[in-house]
Amino acid sequence: MTDEAPDYFRPKGGAMLSTLLIVRDVDRSREYYQRVLGATCVREREPCVLRFHNSYLVLNTEGGPTDDKPTVNAQAPADSNTLGCAMNIRVTDVRRVYAEWSSRGGEFLTEPKDHGVEIRCYLRDPDGYLIEVGQGTGILAEQDRASH
Repeated sequence: MTDEAPDYFRPKGGAMLSTLLIVRDVDRSREYYQRVLGATCVREREPCVLRFHNSYLVLNTEGGPTDDKPTVNAQAPADSNTLGCAMNIRVTDVRRVYAEWSSRGGEFLTEPKDHGVEIRCYLRDPDGYLIEVGQGTGILAEQDRASH
């Protein structure tokens, strides 16, 4: 797998997947993802587009219906303790990422926990979105055994 993100505005092969987050304050959220996760800003606003390794985060403000979604209201999570969506970031060294992002101001719910198949921990962004950071461990061994 490559660390290179495809061109957001001209996807190779005709399509690509990104994550849209509805946020209360685009500037605050952009600064958080740049400072803590090390994302790179591709477009500042309307919408804000951030490159994160081999994918993109799109940040847009809350708002009412539009002509292409006439019955949909865009809102950031009302309750950060109710999970409806989460980003899942896979890394090769979760403890290193935990230390690095903590030093940049990331506030994790706990330190990395070993669950046998993976080691994982969670943090929240300024709007309460949950971000899982995980490292495959036992699951990789399972996959290796299955392929032999």
